[in-house]
Amino acid sequence: MNNPEHLVSICHFLKKHHVLALCAMANGDMWSANCFYVFNEPAMSLYIMTEHKTRHGALMASNPFVVGTIANQPKTVALIQGIQYSAQAQVLAGEAERVARSVYCALFPVAKAIPAPVWQLALQEIKMTDNKLGFGKKLLWQREN
Repeated sequence: MNNPEHLVSICHFLKKHHVLALCAMANGDMWSANCFYVFNEPAMSLYIMTEHKTRHGALMASNPFVVGTIANQPKTVALIQGIQYSAQAQVLAGEAERVARSVYCALFPVAKAIPAPVWQLALQEIKMTDNKLGFGKKLLWQREN
């Protein structure tokens, strides 16, 4: 069972940041990319925009399972916070796409000029390191089926 206090801290961190790293893999090829994201807390999902023709987009279209990180970059070890995640990627369509694009473009207005698809990364598992709570402190969350 997930710890509600862990989830609060994880969501707070995800709301404070806006750039993720993801790694996609399919057919023996893998690639990583950095993407701007918007956090959808009720769905525990991240929205990103990327074209199918990008290397990571093509890989996600072939294999929707991705992993990645979101991290701050302090110079002091005691302030390190970061997330490792696994997620399932899918291109949104219809009303879900319209809503996600609206939220994404509100945060990143330049995206209004980009016709790229909106993807949802449905988070499956999160491990957050939060040294502010003590060196090496881990907070865990996992999607319940």
